[in-house]
Amino acid sequence: MDVDAADAAISSIAAAIGEPARARMLYRLADGRARTSTELAVVANVSPSTASVHLQRLKSERLVQVLAQGKHRYYSLAGADVAAALEALSVLAGAPRERFVPMTPIRLRAARTCYDHIAGTLGVDLHDRFVALEWIRSTDPNEVAYDLTATGAKAFERLGVDVTALRARRRRFAFACLDWSERRPHLGGALGAALLEVALERRWVDQDLDSRTLDVTAAGRREMRARFGLS
Repeated sequence: MDVDAADAAISSIAAAIGEPARARMLYRLADGRARTSTELAVVANVSPSTASVHLQRLKSERLVQVLAQGKHRYYSLAGADVAAALEALSVLAGAPRERFVPMTPIRLRAARTCYDHIAGTLGVDLHDRFVALEWIRSTDPNEVAYDLTATGAKAFERLGVDVTALRARRRRFAFACLDWSERRPHLGGALGAALLEVALERRWVDQDLDSRTLDVTAAGRREMRARFGLS
């Protein structure tokens, strides 16, 4: 990229961030959680149609990305570099930002099922540990699809998961499923379902008969601390 082109690109990105409504949207996404256009419209104090226009501009500048899940479209920052740039601007501005505060009931937020895999704080924490332990790795540019590393395959086999059989199923093997309450990903797909099966069979968690809530048992807390390093 030549100097003139680089200057033009920087100017365009700065203009996108510089519009107050768009800046409010971006900073609300800086906590790593994803939000719908409706939620971001409220944040920016604009109409839903105006919010859609703003989000399209931010997407065109590669400042946000969108994930379609069911009937909803969730927006998040396009990467750590965008968050770092926003953080740097916050330092210059000297203004602290509000943290995301979920309104989900405590038990449901702590641990629950999402279809056939673990969601809530527990699901997000497990996902993050698998990434940190380098058991799973992204297989697409949007970091949505996952595969197991060699280390991860061995670790899941030790848990009693038949990885080869999972790969043969007619469903996605593993992917980042956006968590409803945490607004960060937990592990979905066949691998996520297998993990829930293990947790239920070994009584690491008990499932309510009349809700999606999962209760982590004393044995489950011990096992997850020993196996995954979860506190």
